[in-house]
Amino acid sequence: MPSHRLPHQLLQRWMQVRERSLRIAACLSAEDAGAQSMPDASPLKWHLAHTTWFYETFILAEFESGFQAFHPAFRLLFNSYYNGIGEKHPRPQRGLLTRPSLDEVLGYRQDVDRRMQQLFSPPSSESLNTTLTATSISASLDELIELGIQHEQQHQELMLTDIKHLLSCNPMAPAMLASIAAGKNDAITDHCTDTVQTQQWHTFAAELVTIGHAGDGFCFDNEVPRHRQFVEAFQLAPTLVSNGDYLAFIDDGGYQNPVHWLAEGWDWIQQHHIRHPLYWRHGSDWQEYSLYGLRELPLQQAVCHLSYFEASAYASWAGARLPTEAEWEYAAQQEKQHSQEASDNAISQLFDCCWQWTSSSYAPYPGYATAAGAIGEYNGKFMANQYVLRGSSCFTPKDHSRISYRNFFPSTARWQRTGIRLARSVAAAL
Repeated sequence: MPSHRLPHQLLQRWMQVRERSLRIAACLSAEDAGAQSMPDASPLKWHLAHTTWFYETFILAEFESGFQAFHPAFRLLFNSYYNGIGEKHPRPQRGLLTRPSLDEVLGYRQDVDRRMQQLFSPPSSESLNTTLTATSISASLDELIELGIQHEQQHQELMLTDIKHLLSCNPMAPAMLASIAAGKNDAITDHCTDTVQTQQWHTFAAELVTIGHAGDGFCFDNEVPRHRQFVEAFQLAPTLVSNGDYLAFIDDGGYQNPVHWLAEGWDWIQQHHIRHPLYWRHGSDWQEYSLYGLRELPLQQAVCHLSYFEASAYASWAGARLPTEAEWEYAAQQEKQHSQEASDNAISQLFDCCWQWTSSSYAPYPGYATAAGAIGEYNGKFMANQYVLRGSSCFTPKDHSRISYRNFFPSTARWQRTGIRLARSVAAAL
């Protein structure tokens, strides 16, 4: 949905987002930027090229007068999943693209950025496709640029999760960032603020609630239409599950006891010999790999990099469950309304720490309609075999999260910063 910002404000946001991607890339070598650690991840170089491809394909090709592609082969190489655009290079083989080089990809970005900035001129500019009316340019160009900004912010989070997975595969456990004590990179952090654990769960009465995006700001198509859902009375934990909490689950034989696991999840951990969260290491003591390198496991911080199966198993062991996405959004709405009140009993860590698994399958809202053209492939085509996550993580750009945001991943995904917030049905809790 268009944000209707003034052109110079949109230009400033666009430039800031483009520059942040380069600040992330500046932390890495060319060798780091070209490697791919698993099929689900992509090389940083590919992310830099794909986000540029998005602007070239969906904006310049539509609006630039006399458009010519920077390189004809890039249309295929850096297409992610848009079948309406044409053929795609296989995702598991993105790490084999030693050409173009990182320098050539950066040159591609510079060229597209220069041409994009010309489109911020008035509609009468010669840089625009004059076969389009000024009205159509103003509306649809604004909308597509905003979508491109949000798209690149999504990829900035993926850059960090993919880099973290790549570097974790190195026996040297290399650090991408300086230590927390030495100061945080202004573009990146891999650290959640510690929160004092409290025992007071928040109770919500049964209610016909309204969820989905509201207002004039940007949202993705999967956040609408706004609609009503009935939720039974429930309770929500005030904080996320911590590393210390999860360690108790491990010490109690949680990964060896099938009673808490979904059948598919139990088969999955047996097949892959999974016995702890993705980046934990066990020697004389537990350690955790982060972008700061290997460090002692911080017991008070939220546990993260868990699959849906692990989150569900822990919830069962703890005598609780995962919230539905309607419960999570309703609780977040209520917390926002009370945010002006000083309270020691606030629901904390809703945002900026870990994405939180819900028990809700990723499906369209009632009345959802897919947008026309290739842009319509952005979200709708993935509404099968995925679970919804809510909130945001410390890898999420600060202005990219909102209460109605619906993230989604398969039940086995662990390389994202995904954690656990517990819920309970009131009847079971009293």
